[in-house]
Amino acid sequence: MTGRNATDLTLENRTGLPEALRVLLHDYPREGWQADPGFHGLVSFWLERHMMFRQLMARMTTDTQAFLDGRTDARSFAGGIAQFGGMFVNQLHGHHQIEDHHYFPILRSRDDRIERGFDLLDADHHALDGILARFVDQANGAIQGVTGSDPKTGAGRLLTGLADLERLIDRHLTDEEDLIVPVILRDGPSGLG
Repeated sequence: MTGRNATDLTLENRTGLPEALRVLLHDYPREGWQADPGFHGLVSFWLERHMMFRQLMARMTTDTQAFLDGRTDARSFAGGIAQFGGMFVNQLHGHHQIEDHHYFPILRSRDDRIERGFDLLDADHHALDGILARFVDQANGAIQGVTGSDPKTGAGRLLTGLADLERLIDRHLTDEEDLIVPVILRDGPSGLG
């Protein structure tokens, strides 16, 4: 690696993939992904799933801020958080299970230079389990709090938690894309579909 210690590469501390794991990204930079003949199919589908997670977080942030600003009522806010929060958590857990049990074991063996990257992504998935549990608690607190004497306290906590969640999820998704998309574009989706 680059002299960083293991704690620097944890999801909460990482600012990007170490240079040693970006070796394929140099050959397949993001700017060229959509023009690559191998983009359509698995790669575009997988990136659309990532975009959905980002959009769900943005939606929950917007809805929470609207409730705090008095632009939406408590019932609409609570219903939206329950719907979009549940979708977000369930879909993300399913996505990670497929990656952990199918995609990562296959992709890990395709290039020794980036094998350590899959250890990072696996560690991210474990860290995200706790982070998602915290989000569920915050979301439930906000939903239940709307009928209490101080309905905006839980929503305020949720908004703060969502900002942290968005930062960590985006870091993970970006690093995952930077590691995996170049491998699939180079080698094709054989064995993954």
